[in-house]
Amino acid sequence: MLFPKKHQKNILKLISLFSLIRGYNIFVLILAQYLTAKYILAPHNSWNNLFLDFHFFSVIVASALTTAAGYISNNFYDAAKDQINRPKKYILEHLVSQKIHFFLFFLLNTIALIFAYAVSFYAFLFFLFYILSIWLYSSIIKRLFWLSNLFSALLMILPFWAITLYFKNYEEVIFYLAGYLFFLILARDIVKDLESLKGDWTQRYQSLPVVFDSTKTKCIISIIILLSFIPNYHLFKQPLGLMNYYFILSVPFQAFVLLFLWLATNQKMYLWIHNLIKLWILVGVIGIAFI
Repeated sequence: MLFPKKHQKNILKLISLFSLIRGYNIFVLILAQYLTAKYILAPHNSWNNLFLDFHFFSVIVASALTTAAGYISNNFYDAAKDQINRPKKYILEHLVSQKIHFFLFFLLNTIALIFAYAVSFYAFLFFLFYILSIWLYSSIIKRLFWLSNLFSALLMILPFWAITLYFKNYEEVIFYLAGYLFFLILARDIVKDLESLKGDWTQRYQSLPVVFDSTKTKCIISIIILLSFIPNYHLFKQPLGLMNYYFILSVPFQAFVLLFLWLATNQKMYLWIHNLIKLWILVGVIGIAFI
């Protein structure tokens, strides 16, 4: 045995917590915020200045912790659904007791608000609003028709508005990037609903595939992906250096996603599409460094 049994249990619990707070997503969020700040919002700032800027660091920490706490809240309200759709993931994330989940939820949000208050009272109010919005989404809005997807996509891009407000940079390109990201996240969120149709139907979630059928839902996803070409077209005309190739390649990539979407017939195929869009967002995040 590589580790004693006691250590194995502790390692499994750490993996459980990492999965619970979606550690990978939090890492990508932090990376995206730093790259966005350096290459888009404050290009004249050196990396040194960014890393030594305590107020900016506090905004990043507040964003990461509130988002992580949001995933814990989501996990609590989605537990019954996850037991049906993702039984292995459910077992992994419940190796740690519900009491620890609640403790972490309040601890992460409290620390986040302390860091936000260190920036300004307005930052404190912004993140308090963000925390309450996540809780409202997890407990009520997530079950509602259409509003759940729109609210989820907006919540995902809200941390980027936090750093936009911090640097007070409201250039046109920022809004095009936000629009492009919004449509991608919205499409991915609805694909996720196709993937979790069985659990949503059982737990009476009013998701698009439950209210409509898979074909109509695919039509809606197709329209959303096509709408993403509007900000994509405007971004292509911006002086974004090598990042322009990302927006050029997004056309054949999204065409492939659409084709795959219409060929998909089961949960595994929808999971692939979900992960493909997620991967493309990650590529876009890394691509910011090439502006």
